[in-house]
Parts: sequence; structure tokens; C-alpha cells
Amino acid sequence: MPWPSRWLLWQDFRLPADDVVARDAFEQVLERADVLRVEVACAGGIGRTGTALACLAILDGIPAADAVDYIRQRYHRRAVETPAQRRYVAGFAAGRTAAT
Repeated sequence: MPWPSRWLLWQDFRLPADDVVARDAFEQVLERADVLRVEVACAGGIGRTGTALACLAILDGIPAADAVDYIRQRYHRRAVETPAQRRYVAGFAAGRTAAT
């Protein structure tokens, strides 16, 4: 990429491989978005991207209980595809994930 980028290890239909790294990346995206154009993407653009966007919405003040619906209404109706991804988003605000 001709611009700075950061990749997360995150298999399709799964959760980020490292929760601490993912949270740090999401926080960095939100901080950079105040002054720069940022991009969040995955191969399909629905599950992992939707999950990341829902976590970003939480960091930006959307209640965790509303984050998935918020992203589905504004980004893609099927965003955050799997039950594990939905649990990840639900636990994100409290610093918990489906794995913890």
C-alpha cells in the first residue's frame, strides 16, 4: 500500500487472533479518523469489517447493545455475520470477548 497500513490476523468468519492487538488497532483507527481518511476492510466486507465497525461504534459512544443494529442500518444489513462475532461485539465495551 502507498499509505500506512495495519493488518490484523483474523480468519474469515472468526474473531481477531489477538484481542489486545485488535483493540489497539480499533483505537488507532478512531483516533486517525479525526484527521485522516481511514479504511477498514476484509475480503468479503461484511463479517470481519462489520465486527470492526461495530467495535469502532462502541469506542465512539454507541452502546454495545445497539452497535450491531447501528452498523447493520448504516453499513450492511448482514454485517457481523456469526454468533461469535455478535458476542465479541457485545463484550467489547467491557473489555471481554467471546473467548474470555
